[in-house]
Amino acid sequence: MQMVNAVQRAIDTEEHLAVQAGTGTGKSLAYLVPSVRHAMGTDSPVVVSTATIALQRQLVDRDLPRLAETLVKELPHEPTFAILKGRRNYLCRYKATAGWPEEDEHDQLFDVRDVSATGRMVQRIQEWAEETETGDRDELVPGVNEQAWRQFSVSAQECLGAQRCPSGPECFAELARSRAGEVDIVVTNHALLAIDAMGDIPVLPEHDVVIVDEAHELVDRVTSVVTSELSEGSVSLAVRRVSRLIEQSVADQLLESGEDLKALLAAAPPGRIDELPEVLGLTLALVRDAAARCVTALGPRGADKDDPERAGQRKAAFTALDEVHDTAVRMLEAYGHASENDRAEVVWLDEGSDRRPPMLRVAPLNVGGMLRERLFGERTVVLTSATLALGGSFDGMAKQWGLGEPPAPEGGEQVTVPGGEKGRKQKVRGWTGMDVGSPFDHQRSGILYVAKHLPQPGRDGLPEAYVDEIAELIEAAGGRTLGLFSSMRAAKAATEALRERLDVPLLCQGDDSTMLLVKQFAEDESTCLFGTLSLWQGVDVPGPSLRLVIIDRVPFPRPDDPLTSARQRHVQSKGGNGFMAVAATHAALLLAQGVGRLLRAQDDKGVIAVLDPRLATARYSGFLLGSLPPFWRTTDPAVARSALKRLSV
Repeated sequence: MQMVNAVQRAIDTEEHLAVQAGTGTGKSLAYLVPSVRHAMGTDSPVVVSTATIALQRQLVDRDLPRLAETLVKELPHEPTFAILKGRRNYLCRYKATAGWPEEDEHDQLFDVRDVSATGRMVQRIQEWAEETETGDRDELVPGVNEQAWRQFSVSAQECLGAQRCPSGPECFAELARSRAGEVDIVVTNHALLAIDAMGDIPVLPEHDVVIVDEAHELVDRVTSVVTSELSEGSVSLAVRRVSRLIEQSVADQLLESGEDLKALLAAAPPGRIDELPEVLGLTLALVRDAAARCVTALGPRGADKDDPERAGQRKAAFTALDEVHDTAVRMLEAYGHASENDRAEVVWLDEGSDRRPPMLRVAPLNVGGMLRERLFGERTVVLTSATLALGGSFDGMAKQWGLGEPPAPEGGEQVTVPGGEKGRKQKVRGWTGMDVGSPFDHQRSGILYVAKHLPQPGRDGLPEAYVDEIAELIEAAGGRTLGLFSSMRAAKAATEALRERLDVPLLCQGDDSTMLLVKQFAEDESTCLFGTLSLWQGVDVPGPSLRLVIIDRVPFPRPDDPLTSARQRHVQSKGGNGFMAVAATHAALLLAQGVGRLLRAQDDKGVIAVLDPRLATARYSGFLLGSLPPFWRTTDPAVARSALKRLSV
């Protein structure tokens, strides 16, 4: 009720709201009720954005239907809702039935078994296409790989448009968007929300209120959307798409620039590129100019309106060329600033893998300015998650979102947003942060045990002392353990070492699909499950199957991560504490998410064991501990084992 009233107040006053609401508080109902009220009263939909498919499905399949059924007697009509995804998630009828440029997969090496498996997936998509009513990829069970799906889908940039496409009247993506424009609540994801906010062409229905659930993921998802890549493969794709449409000599210039790029990236060391080497600058300029000449050779963008097949080929060519050209321009413009303070983006070389060649990436050092101008400046936003108040304060997350500005002037004065478009006037809105707590009695339900006596984790794998500690804890718990590790290497090492020592079943992420492993873990009380990142946030196992959560180390980002290290340095150049603002904030978020796996229902009890002694001894430990629920704490291993033994009886 506290959250319901706060959300309603935010909507009424047009001020932003950040709400930390623990598992079990009913936060989805708390924002859906005032959202329905606003949509009914204004005839304008409310957009609810989530980070995971699981929460989208929970909202659409469970929460919203129950809410609609309950409220229908009190309202003018039954509340309506729809889910809306990016265009790539829907089958393209035209592409499935007509000629289309070949995708960029034929020059990659595939195992024969992979090819035949993909062929079977393609056949299954073709059969499904004849019967599906929505064209939604998620309804295709079991799922298919990206290589197969790309043969039946298009991006927003490649789409011919509903008016020009022969299949426009029955386009699945357009039908989904049309349905979304007629409902009260539109459920979408952070990526599409970012595309809608950052782009010039709206993809969501017109709206003035946004609810961002799983808001701790917003910055990372927006960063992913605005990160661009450039490789020999992306240049080759552009060449293949355009070569049949223009003079071969012009296309060959782009091909040659791609070959130069390939040779350069193969010889260069991976990692962040702080200063632009002359040879890289020249190569990027060659790619940029050759792509521009190809665009010019293609002619007017709106040509061939009466020939859909050729129009589709030209649209696909323009899309690939624009991506290559604009990314090269963006990378060149990332350099030449007077100081680190003026730098806006970071470029780095990803070394690739056996199946993927090296590629250059470019990403913004801060997305807060974009969010402040394009999302928070245009509408009222409510952000919620179980993890937002880091170190006991909302300030860290607010700065990342671009809300670190002073409160709005009295009366909502119109001012020019710093860094915004020239002459652009926007209402500067204030924001409020609130923690509505949790239904769990953390002090009585759980113990946070920090293994202060263990050595600090090193870079040489899992220390033997850690393996011994894990074994003793699991034996005390009788299995029932979720092991959250900082790397897949550590998870596998622990699994191999302990399978020989323990009498309980031990599963490791990668043994099977994560969904099946979690199901098996939940159904057998003696089973343990070890894994890495996706398990830190994606596991919901209430009941006696989970009594112990083990975390091997504080989950700081890798010190050599190009984007994180660049952001850290950028904060320092502005006089801030880069470690606390970036690395510690990242660790606090993930740590809080991992700790949150333990208590999922009112009767749950257990122990969280953090093996990294830095959580008790380091100068930043207070900030990390202040980001966690108020569990009863101990550094005594005997206390932790004794509690687990009592719970296992």
